[in-house]
Amino acid sequence: MIRRILLLLAGLMLAGPVVAQPRPPIVLAAASLQESMNAAADAWAKRGHVRPTLSFAASSALARQAAAGAPADLFVSADVEWMDDLDKRGLLANGSRVNLLGNRLVLVAPVDSRVRVTLRPGVDLRPALNGGRLAMADPDAVPAGRYGKAALTALRGWDAVAPSVVRAENVRAALALVERGAVPLGIVYATDAKASAKVRVVGVFPAASHPPITYPIARLKASRNVEGERFRRFLVSPAGRAIFVRYGFSPR
Repeated sequence: MIRRILLLLAGLMLAGPVVAQPRPPIVLAAASLQESMNAAADAWAKRGHVRPTLSFAASSALARQAAAGAPADLFVSADVEWMDDLDKRGLLANGSRVNLLGNRLVLVAPVDSRVRVTLRPGVDLRPALNGGRLAMADPDAVPAGRYGKAALTALRGWDAVAPSVVRAENVRAALALVERGAVPLGIVYATDAKASAKVRVVGVFPAASHPPITYPIARLKASRNVEGERFRRFLVSPAGRAIFVRYGFSPR
């Protein structure tokens, strides 16, 4: 028995010291970032770092989780308002907030739809809906929904279509309703439409019809994981931003 223990200890000594792997940083990211953020995480891992753990949901839901003390290192919101909310609560690390990306807002229909819509002042979506519903993220809380409501309000088309709105929990849930043909139209980001082969863009909302679509990123003050800050710096670097541009985002 003693001989076997000595042989085991000798083997461990020859193998060298055991190096603990760093904990993966946890990233709370807007639902519209799924493909692009996964690609960024893969690129980071290929550089020899531990791959981040990604959690996707509506920015509103993620901000509430962070405010409630959920363990996380980075937050990437689809609008500045939810980032402002955490900032006012003193939950962001000083100097870590950066405007990362931009996007466009579009109207989509199932890929085989023949609907045509011109998004201009006085637009009425009811004829195109033909008795169906309009899918969009919750316009009272979720960024994509807020942008959509603002755009339709500016174009004087919100009041007419509001009773027909299906309020989805996030922009990807709204996209899924259009993909399945459950609704004839949906409001999503241009990057969401680009990521799906099951929908087509039938209209692009004028940029001036809604607040600028901005994705800020910040490190949460409670984070103690150095890998989180390193990954944040990678995302805001030219190499990191270039990944998102490939998926249709614009750099900020």
